[in-house]
Amino acid sequence: MNAHPAKWWHRLDDGRVQCDLCPRDCKLHEGQRGACFVRQMLDDEMILTTWGRSSGFCVDPIEKKPLNHFFPGSRVLSFGTAGCNLSCRFCQNWDISRSRQMDTLAAAATPEMIALEAVRLGCQSVAFTYNDPVIFAEYAMDVADACHGVDVKTVAVTAGYIHPEARAAFFGKMDAANVDLKAFTDEFYFHESAAHLQPVLDTLRYLARETAVWTEVTTLLIPGRNDASDELQAMCQWLLDNMGADVPLHFSAFHPDYRMLDVPATPFETLQRARDIARGVGLRYVYTGNVRDLVGAATVCPQCAQVVVERNGYDVLRYELTGDGHCTHCGAAIAGRFGPYRGAFGNHRIPSALGRTR
Repeated sequence: MNAHPAKWWHRLDDGRVQCDLCPRDCKLHEGQRGACFVRQMLDDEMILTTWGRSSGFCVDPIEKKPLNHFFPGSRVLSFGTAGCNLSCRFCQNWDISRSRQMDTLAAAATPEMIALEAVRLGCQSVAFTYNDPVIFAEYAMDVADACHGVDVKTVAVTAGYIHPEARAAFFGKMDAANVDLKAFTDEFYFHESAAHLQPVLDTLRYLARETAVWTEVTTLLIPGRNDASDELQAMCQWLLDNMGADVPLHFSAFHPDYRMLDVPATPFETLQRARDIARGVGLRYVYTGNVRDLVGAATVCPQCAQVVVERNGYDVLRYELTGDGHCTHCGAAIAGRFGPYRGAFGNHRIPSALGRTR
């Protein structure tokens, strides 16, 4: 176990410590761990138990995060740790996020090692993903500093469940984020994720209005739980009003997993309906995920309606943007972060050997 001093906590009068990282506000006795499992009171201090340790490293296409407007076609070095500060019954990465076995963290790597590995593998960015990087914020922020030192960008794939003070520090180190907006009712968050909706909305509004972090949003559509048309209409209207028409929105298909094995997979028609609702509200960039859908995967210029990035799954088939992100057909600017196109990485992923030797 790598014990590392944690930030964002304070002592209570009864001898416990309170974690101030996320809205769970865990209050811990000596030796106890928080709900996330990786933050612990030890020797009268709060520590992070997973600093420098990971559940493994892979090179992914950036579209897998999913980020469709952040250097499309590029490769990203992805990693996570163990644990999570939400308890989603439908978690698609439950073997990592709900892990209570520290031995599952087979890879050990310093921030400098990760940054240099990203450069060696030709990755434009490093993504903190698989489980929520909020819970290993200190490690992620140290990695971000090392990455920025060698011109590698950083990506947070997160549920956005974090307190304001920590939020400012954490996202201050990030270049891009995909925030998982699980539903648009507090009832869903409470019963299905043991959390609340408002802190996530606060994070989304903060990212859009107070930072330069490129932000995309993903909602996993679960039949009968969060896919009602009126709820989707309200959610898309909120996104338009608070984040603007240019925020990319991804609707992903659910498959039965973890503690929600009794719910069927998302019908393709549900994804199409959700996309139509979002586009009808006025959102310009709306995508479907976890399915093969050439129409729902394409980036379309909002001015001339030409496809500027054509995708098959995570694979970029056609790229018709200038180096600074303008449509080659009409010259309109496409929202996002772009640069000289290096060619598509492809639809596959490559395991990295980083940290496999203990």
